[in-house]
Amino acid sequence: MHRVKESTVNSYDGASIYYRSWGEGLPMVLCDGIGCDGYVWKYLTNHLEKSNRFVHWHYRGHGKTPPPENMNHLTIQDCCRDLAAVMDDDGVDKAVILGHSMGSQVILEFYRMYPERVLGLIPICGSYGYPLDTFHDNKTLKTLFPFLYPVFVLFPEPLEVLWKRIIPTKFSLWIAKHTEINGRLIDNKDFMPYFEHISKMSLRLFAKMLDHASQHTCEDILHKIDVPVLIVAAPKDTFTPMWLSEKMKKEIPGSEMLLVPEGTHTAPIEMPELVCLRIEKWLLDHYPEQAERQYPRPKTAKEKEKAKLRLVHGA
Repeated sequence: MHRVKESTVNSYDGASIYYRSWGEGLPMVLCDGIGCDGYVWKYLTNHLEKSNRFVHWHYRGHGKTPPPENMNHLTIQDCCRDLAAVMDDDGVDKAVILGHSMGSQVILEFYRMYPERVLGLIPICGSYGYPLDTFHDNKTLKTLFPFLYPVFVLFPEPLEVLWKRIIPTKFSLWIAKHTEINGRLIDNKDFMPYFEHISKMSLRLFAKMLDHASQHTCEDILHKIDVPVLIVAAPKDTFTPMWLSEKMKKEIPGSEMLLVPEGTHTAPIEMPELVCLRIEKWLLDHYPEQAERQYPRPKTAKEKEKAKLRLVHGA
């Protein structure tokens, strides 16, 4: 295991941003969904960490990053500026950038703002914009949110007491497994960290961040993206209906798509082997130096003999 680095960096406005990095090789930066602090990346990083450098950071008010002093600095663009600061501090000039859920908006906007720093993009179960408009493939949440938003922002304390008691429970997990995620595919221990984290978040911060995300889109730049793109989508994703991923596939030149059968919004931890192997193949296809690093060609007679034995015996 390579040395793990944990650090913080001051962003453009002085806000402190936490990140963790480890490994060597092709840099891969991980951008979470709103309310998340990394639960979805568990299997992917375990699968690829021997041949890649991972950088995982926490949004403002998420995980080990404190809330900002200015609660208006929670836009998608602010996230991108924070990400640029993290990459600068960790010495990463360019990277393959992955985003789950709202993280897909972040990585697409990052490409708009810093195209020279992007080697490739992997949006996972996420939209290019206006996520409230398509949640559950209807406008119910978009219609209700303007009425809920003032309550969360102006009077969050009473709600937070209830939130902290109910959310990190097996009851919440049971509801999720019977409504939003595939309970047959997911392991409780893989998804419970999400509830544990989001229960500790400020509801005011969550609502303001969701409000900013709901008004953001990168639809206008999809046709301009000229780096390799792998879109990961799931047919039973109610948060991000699959037609959004199909539209991205159509609009982004040369993009590829992985469809996770029976998958939902948490596809990377529902069918991790499929997701990990497809991403691995995509990396090997588009970054030849990565292929050589991960599967070096045998040079000596002894190495060639070992390679033959692996082919024959699978050892």
